[in-house]
Amino acid sequence: MKKKVEILEMACVKQNRWRKMLGQFQIKIGLTIVSIFVVIAILAPIIAPNDPFLVDVAQKLEGPSATYWLGTDQLGRCIVSRLIWGTRNSLLYSTIVLFITLLVGVPIGLISGYVGGKVDLFIMRVIDIFMAMPSFIVALAIAGTLGANGKNLVLAMSFVYWAGYARLVRSLTMQVKEQNYMMALKAGGCKQGQIIFKHILRNIAPSIIALAAMEIGTIILAIAGFSFIGLGVQPPTPEWGIMLSDSKNYIQTFPQLMVYPGIVIVIVVMAFNLLGEGMKNGISGQ
Repeated sequence: MKKKVEILEMACVKQNRWRKMLGQFQIKIGLTIVSIFVVIAILAPIIAPNDPFLVDVAQKLEGPSATYWLGTDQLGRCIVSRLIWGTRNSLLYSTIVLFITLLVGVPIGLISGYVGGKVDLFIMRVIDIFMAMPSFIVALAIAGTLGANGKNLVLAMSFVYWAGYARLVRSLTMQVKEQNYMMALKAGGCKQGQIIFKHILRNIAPSIIALAAMEIGTIILAIAGFSFIGLGVQPPTPEWGIMLSDSKNYIQTFPQLMVYPGIVIVIVVMAFNLLGEGMKNGISGQ
């Protein structure tokens, strides 16, 4: 019996080590790619070789050259410059959506999980209502009602995404608040605000960050999707979804116009997913 227990313990230790190693590898790959795109977004005005808004019909649908590294689109605009500025806009809008959802969802989840009782019951019913609705359809309806532009898209997506974070934070808060050291903090006269926003939040922050890293990829896809159907960021603003939409009529004759932004979207979303999964594996390994 003792040998069986030792074998099980060794297996658990090995499994945790593999999870930790896999998590570290995924984090390194994901973080490297994400960092590259963040630098590109920040330095877009400096590194873009041409004006992404400059229309030159005489140069339309040109192939790669020294001036236009990946050629030009149907209006003669530099594809590389639009991809670079599209990185800036796509990451900016997705970061704003993520920030608002965290700003709303995390405090609500903390209060719901810590206070409990009727407050928790009421908040959970509201969250259930939001979670029951198809988020994409609701965001589509809100964006269509408010008007098609980037600001309204951010509001629409923030409106439907906060509930998922609130539910997760509530669940994590309920687990943490039952720990012995939390009881000691209460007995020691620590204020509720300090317990919630200093001690509990600090303990659950890694799980929130891991989820946020994975969710930002979903947000980027959603923003590109809304822009593609005309309810997101509007032309001539450089954005990956708009680039896909503008080039859909040329998919048979000039498929590269859709391939370039499509590849960039896949790489960025994959990088954020790797980063989030790596952090998740690291947390579960602990």
